[in-house]
Amino acid sequence: MQSAQALWDKAAPLIAVTEQHPFLVAMVDGTLDMDSFQYYVIQDAWYLKDFADCLRRLGRFHENSEEDAARLEAFAVGAEEAELSLHKGFCTEWDIDFRGVDPMPHTVLYTSYMMRTVATRCHAEGLAVLLPCFWVYMHVGKCMLQLRQDLGDSAKRSPQFDAWIDMYAGEEFENEVKDFIAMVDVAAKNADSETYQKMEEHFLMSCKLEHMFWDQAQNLMKWPEMIMSLPN
Repeated sequence: MQSAQALWDKAAPLIAVTEQHPFLVAMVDGTLDMDSFQYYVIQDAWYLKDFADCLRRLGRFHENSEEDAARLEAFAVGAEEAELSLHKGFCTEWDIDFRGVDPMPHTVLYTSYMMRTVATRCHAEGLAVLLPCFWVYMHVGKCMLQLRQDLGDSAKRSPQFDAWIDMYAGEEFENEVKDFIAMVDVAAKNADSETYQKMEEHFLMSCKLEHMFWDQAQNLMKWPEMIMSLPN
């Protein structure tokens, strides 16, 4: 059956690995190096900027009802005012301007794929490519919250790690995610088989790119030195 849940089920083996990603587990048990977290926050700030733009672009598709168009705009505002504001708050504490740091390879890979899909493919495919950023984050946020509760006072972590967990495991974000899932579900049910197959491909690819995004933060991935030495 074509549905948002079927997309999730298709990606379940990968998501099961992602929820145990060492970067995320280390955030909860307090062993994550702050350099890795700062790297992640800066790269995610770049990502969220393009993610909000994609949501606005989707909102202009003729397939949207008036209500859905307004909801997509609200999602874009949420990405900018809630998620991006959290990141900017961290950057202020660190006296870092994320705009002074280059987007790193997996950031460019993910945002380019996402933006190309939204710009050149149909409405349903655009919804599918953005869904993992909502659903995977809510899922890992809740897994991390459970682990935090299980660890209790045995683990000490940065308040910034807790703020991140609280946002993505929180009720407000969950409500947004459920609304977006519902939109994807309608699109999936109404899609022809070829479009649904493309939705599935985009969903799976974005799930892979989510995992890789945490990989690059854990490993502090950089552009090759030779490339960075070339003139812009």
